[in-house]
Amino acid sequence: MEKEKFVEEITKIPGIGKVKAEALFNAGYDSIDKIREAPIEDLAKVKGIGENLAKKLKEEIEKLKPEEKPEKPEEVKPKKKPKLSEEVKRALELKKEKKIPEFRRQEWFRYKRLGESWRRPKGLHSKYRRNLKYRPKLVRIGFRTPKAARGLHPSGFEEVLVYNVKDLEKIDPDRQAARIGKTVGTRKRMEIISKADELGIKILNRGGA
Repeated sequence: MEKEKFVEEITKIPGIGKVKAEALFNAGYDSIDKIREAPIEDLAKVKGIGENLAKKLKEEIEKLKPEEKPEKPEEVKPKKKPKLSEEVKRALELKKEKKIPEFRRQEWFRYKRLGESWRRPKGLHSKYRRNLKYRPKLVRIGFRTPKAARGLHPSGFEEVLVYNVKDLEKIDPDRQAARIGKTVGTRKRMEIISKADELGIKILNRGGA
């Protein structure tokens, strides 16, 4: 406990002023718990604290609540990582670095019925089809991600959809991770998560579907 805070707390006890509080602090009794545990004879030896005041101090200290010690934070388990080859690791890095534009259907903003899903633009006078600079990018093979990282989760795991505990038996924990189907109920979801923890399998959507 800091000296200022200790002096502020201990001077609330009748008969203990700032000088005596500092004397207790300098003698090594720098917390309420240390004074509570100390024998009366030892407290009486502190400069300015006699036997009578030591007894009174102990009585008043007993009325106070013990100091609350901060709880130790729970150990954070490191996130499970897949075993990847150098080729796949490099491919994942390139995939993250690659800037892929958002492809949308021609005139998606004009007609609601068209939707946003990309379709090859048509029309003799279509500026989008002609790929003019001021129009959005066309889907091209050059935008494709590296083959080694294709279809992998950003963490590097291959996703496997599971609907029950039995589906976990087909998963390789070193390179695959489970994704619980959205139709799975709460009870079955908890069973899957519990079994996956036993087998060391990563759940990609542990919090929800």
